[in-house]
Amino acid sequence: MPNFFTDNEDLKFHFNRFDLREILEIQEDNYEQKKRFNYAPENYEDAMINLEKTLELVGDISGNKIAGRAAGVDEEGAHFDNGKVTYAKGTQENLKDVAKADLAGMVLPREYGGLNVPITIYMATAEIMARADGSFVNIFGLQDIADIIKKFGTDEQKAKYIPKFSTGEHTGAMALTEPDAGSDLQACKLKAYQDEDGQWRLKGMKRFITNGNGDVHLVLSRTEAGSKDGRGLSMLACYNDDTVVVRRIENKLGIHGSPTCELQFNDTPAELIGKRRFGLIKYTIDLMFRARLGVAAQALGISQAAYEEALKYAKEREQFGKTIYEIPAVKNILLEMRVQLETGRSILYDVAKLVDIKEKLEGKLEKLKAAGEPFKEINNRLKELTKRANLLTPILKYIVTEDSNKITYDSIQIHGGTGYMKEFPVERLARDARITNIYEGTSQLQIVASIGGVINDILKDDFDRKAAKTYSGGLERLNDFLKEIREIFYESLKYVIDKNDNTFQDVAAKDLVELYSYIYTGYLVLEEAEELSRKKFIANRYIVTSLANAKKNAESIKSELFTDLLHADEILI
Repeated sequence: MPNFFTDNEDLKFHFNRFDLREILEIQEDNYEQKKRFNYAPENYEDAMINLEKTLELVGDISGNKIAGRAAGVDEEGAHFDNGKVTYAKGTQENLKDVAKADLAGMVLPREYGGLNVPITIYMATAEIMARADGSFVNIFGLQDIADIIKKFGTDEQKAKYIPKFSTGEHTGAMALTEPDAGSDLQACKLKAYQDEDGQWRLKGMKRFITNGNGDVHLVLSRTEAGSKDGRGLSMLACYNDDTVVVRRIENKLGIHGSPTCELQFNDTPAELIGKRRFGLIKYTIDLMFRARLGVAAQALGISQAAYEEALKYAKEREQFGKTIYEIPAVKNILLEMRVQLETGRSILYDVAKLVDIKEKLEGKLEKLKAAGEPFKEINNRLKELTKRANLLTPILKYIVTEDSNKITYDSIQIHGGTGYMKEFPVERLARDARITNIYEGTSQLQIVASIGGVINDILKDDFDRKAAKTYSGGLERLNDFLKEIREIFYESLKYVIDKNDNTFQDVAAKDLVELYSYIYTGYLVLEEAEELSRKKFIANRYIVTSLANAKKNAESIKSELFTDLLHADEILI
């Protein structure tokens, strides 16, 4: 019977490399939680054993239950009848299995029935489950709604909302998007007002809301009358009662198990979460770090499933007296898929640990402030980590989701005509992958989000330190290639800056971000190659290919190709 954790050697490699000591020390209150909860770990080694067992449980449920239901969930989809949304039968069974296994509140505190799992492990869970069914992760991952309430809500709000997320009785929805406020969330118009009794109420529309039929909504709302930008927005929580009307669910290309709803709030009673005016500039931004990680994990899981299907088919399908696996052109595609898959995993878990420690230090900082203790050192460190997270989370989402679309595309190609048929899983995987580089910020918006950090060379000190190392096992040659890519990046960056043309810089941003990502990812896999011999092949192919691509990126920037934008209106008529 398949276990989607234990059968994934690369994922286990990363788990064994995780250094979560500082993260777990903060999360477990220096392991003082053992005094309150007898099932809490007593030390780091105990914690890691527990986390590995958790992932084995997730792998078992994913491989032996969720995966087998995925095709049926895709075919049936969510139902919408008389204003009521019903999950596909398989989705309902998945939710029951997750609740029985006490996985519904993985990231939530033990005092509210959760498992108190670090974000890094949560992302591994999302990857494993997405390999089984990409659509189910959209529902499972919305326990982040309760986590936002844990971070910013009152004690009463935490006690009110969080426990039923932990038991699986409640699911949630993050109601951000509106018909005229998609990527531009500061254009949000949904109104929040207080009635004569001081009760907050919500009135307006939301669209493209994942799991909009969930029991609890976090709603980005305009609380400041007359305001027009993000400073007038607040975050409110409400139950999905009779005043919340699901007007329709979308008929989508993929992820059919996850209902995407259009909602109408009709004077819905709600509660303010945190402070007024902080809804977008703090709480939504905070959620965005997790959202980018979550979608990248989802995309990676889908990619893993597509790769497994392609490899299996290639080894079974015979043509011209041999399996197509033996055809060099096919084997080369599989190698490319494998490199994209493993480098994507390297980025995911590097960034997940970054966001993990960032969030833990934010909590520690608040405690120090409340206790009147010194916090300058942690505050300075937190600023640096936040800058890195602002750069790397959008780069992560951009790379892994774009690669997922390519991996699933190539998986169909290896299957040939059969891959186009619904009898084979790969056509579903390609449809499911397609949304990942669109929602939670399109690839173009990830470029916009990361270009500032790239221009400011946020990772310069890291790159300097890694470039100065001597790499063993014949890997120094790859370090030289990364140094060459870095030179290409600086030449390209100077060219763009010297142009002093904002339009040119906006269009060249994609090439600059990709150049920077080659260096960042290259050093990740180079360090892995020192630890595991097999990784030398991944590092070699990735870095050699990146050097060739870097030259293309530079040529694209310097070729004056973008000057045709000046005549775009003439061309695009």
